[in-house]
This record gives sequence, C-alpha cells and structure tokens, in this order.
Amino acid sequence: MVDSINPCFIKISREQVNARLEVMWIQILKSKLHLATVTEACVDYEGSMTISQDLMDLCGILPYEKVLCGNMANGSRFETYAIPGEAKRGQIILNGATAHLGKVGDRLTIMTFANVKQEDAGVWTPKVLVLDTSNRVVKRRGIQDAEPAS
Repeated sequence: MVDSINPCFIKISREQVNARLEVMWIQILKSKLHLATVTEACVDYEGSMTISQDLMDLCGILPYEKVLCGNMANGSRFETYAIPGEAKRGQIILNGATAHLGKVGDRLTIMTFANVKQEDAGVWTPKVLVLDTSNRVVKRRGIQDAEPAS
C-alpha cells in the first residue's frame, strides 16, 4: 500500500477556516449587449451564438464564454456560448437549438457574468453597449477610452 496524504483530511486551524469563510464571492454582470438584433437563425449549426468580433472585443466577451440571453420579443431566456463573427458586420446569429428561441429581427439582451469578491462589488463597473436595429453602438457605459459611438 502506498503511503499518501488524502487532501480531504489535511488539518487546518479554525482561524484558517474562518479566514476562508470571510471572503464572499458573488456573481455580477460583466458585460451586456442591450437591444441586439438577431440577424440570422441557423438551426443546422451545432450550437452557440455568433457575435461580431468588434462587439465582443468592445464589451469584453471572450470566445466560447458562456452568455445568458433574454429575448424581448418572446420572453425566452437561454444560455449558450459566444463565438466571434466577422467584425463590423453586426452579426448576431442564433445557432443550433437556440435558433428555435428567436427569429430574425428579435431584440436580445446578451449578458456575461464574473465572480467578484463581495468587497469589490461596490467599485465594479460592467461594460454595456446599447445597440440600434443594425447592431451599431449608440451608447456605451463602463468602457474606458472608448471612441465615439458611430
């Protein structure tokens, strides 16, 4: 029998336990595309949501990051992941099963979240882009050194 230490049974002091419990992490809005307009719905694609690369970059959505979407036309909410589309094309494409949850022209709120220490939540600022019906940026919030909206 190999003599090994099971990490589940490592002794720690009560002070160490209390110190760990004092740090509370919360999930908070990281980025949001508000009023994004669905440009395509492709049920035959294997999954995800395509978002124009420039919009992803500007609001901090990473490739393959989980997104929560709310469809303002039909009230559906769904989770999927973002994949980058062509920059400057205004693409918001529902792929795979999510194509059944919206249609071209529907307006979406697309959100990502981050885990932040509760003590840091008061100074946290999400990156928010408000879009027009062509998915052009009309308003920005929480984005530093932003070039003027076009």
